[in-house]
Amino acid sequence: MIGVIGGGAWGTALAQVMAAREDVLLWAREPDVVAEINSAHANSGFLPGVALSPRISATGTLADLRAADLWLVVAPAQHLRPVLAAADLSGQPALVLCAKGIEAGTLKLMADVVADVAPGCPLAVLSGPTFAGEVARGLPTAVTLACADAALGEQLVQRLARPLFRPYLSDDVTGAEIGGAVKNVLAIACGVVEGAGLGLNARAALIARGFAEMTRFGVAKGARAETLAGLSGLGDLVLTCSSASSRNFTLGMGLGQGRTAAELLRDARTVAEGASTAPVLLAAAEAAGVDMPITRAVAAMLDGAPVGETVAALLARPLKAE
Repeated sequence: MIGVIGGGAWGTALAQVMAAREDVLLWAREPDVVAEINSAHANSGFLPGVALSPRISATGTLADLRAADLWLVVAPAQHLRPVLAAADLSGQPALVLCAKGIEAGTLKLMADVVADVAPGCPLAVLSGPTFAGEVARGLPTAVTLACADAALGEQLVQRLARPLFRPYLSDDVTGAEIGGAVKNVLAIACGVVEGAGLGLNARAALIARGFAEMTRFGVAKGARAETLAGLSGLGDLVLTCSSASSRNFTLGMGLGQGRTAAELLRDARTVAEGASTAPVLLAAAEAAGVDMPITRAVAAMLDGAPVGETVAALLARPLKAE
């Protein structure tokens, strides 16, 4: 049995894919989500219009996941540590991290958080260009499955692969994590460009320069440049910077239209990870001596800096070689 931690859109979509071949137990903190999955095979609050497999059952009790030997961990980055600390990991299940971000305060990637909380558990990271609705509807999807243990990685790839869900194996856990975290911040920036009506030229330039930021930071933290040019980096970046289906892009659109981050985030039931990642990523970049001007601009706008002034400051930076 596979366990899934997180009953939002992405956790539910992963449960749907995995249920094509084996039973899935999904943990959600929302009682209404648990009840609807078990009674109606649906999660209308997070994944409307998708009929869920009867092989998916839901629970609000973390201890129930002891029955699963593989957990797909989709808890938001800032909640990963307390959720895993509250779970029963005595069976040392294999943990596949499916959330993207950097922990505030510690500036740790999610794999490092797991090393603190669950040091005995086998670990991998799943990342790549994935809109939950498309995955849940069975549209073709390719992802990176990063695992430092080659044998474990091969086992997980075989277990997670489905005809229309294709994982590519990597041993660069740091690269896969950094790509997923940084692209969320850059997607906010691209949303600002859209919301402010700055045009497609500006968006393309921002994607390219944002990718340069991602690569600089990743290499400084020990990632491989080729990982960042793959599915978990550039692939995910292109997807989330190009569509209003991205929660981070939509948040940026609102900022570009003059709304505040507090207003945009106040009533959101789903999490735009980039909002919490931006200031943390900026702190991590400064600690590593890496210049990330787009990240700095996003953090400033989330903190209330006027969009027009922030964009003007970016454009006024000294001219330089590419």
